[in-house]
Amino acid sequence: MYNHRRQITIIDAIAPSSVFKYRILRDIVLVVAFVIITAALARVAIPLPFTPVPITGQTFAVLLTGALLGSRRGAISMAVYVIAGSWLPLYSGGASGIFWAMASGGYLLGFVPAAYIVGYLSERGWDRGPKIIFAMIIGNAFIYIPGLMQLSLFVPDGKTLSLGLYPFIAGDIIKLLLVSLILPSSWKILNSRKGS
Repeated sequence: MYNHRRQITIIDAIAPSSVFKYRILRDIVLVVAFVIITAALARVAIPLPFTPVPITGQTFAVLLTGALLGSRRGAISMAVYVIAGSWLPLYSGGASGIFWAMASGGYLLGFVPAAYIVGYLSERGWDRGPKIIFAMIIGNAFIYIPGLMQLSLFVPDGKTLSLGLYPFIAGDIIKLLLVSLILPSSWKILNSRKGS
């Protein structure tokens, strides 16, 4: 069984690397891979006619990135995603641009701390049981706070929550439930294989 007090994530348990140079290479590959995964899930976008913010798979990717990669690699991966999206068509619908010039740019900015905090909590064992739901809720808050703040600059007064939060709650609940089922189950499978 894996030591839950060590600061590891499921990726570290699946693909450990004790040689420093190979660990760096593994981490670079993981960071880039999760930038690509986030960009791919950004293509899963449902535009809503009444708001400039679409429903996307990005937030699912962000939370999963943090939980799987941990705090540092997760935050680095999302920082690379946001920076690369300034020039490359990585955002929802194949968009690109500097985040502070976009109505939904605050959400993008929130990806970095969200991945960090979910990763930090996962490194401390929150991804192994029901606490993962709370880690995901906290991570979502780190996406919504800057997202709503920036969106408020682009929409009429008093419309920020109705255009940037309420339409997304049901989808976020589904994403949180998916992750809360996937991660603890993955740890159980991994631990049972290790024990056998």
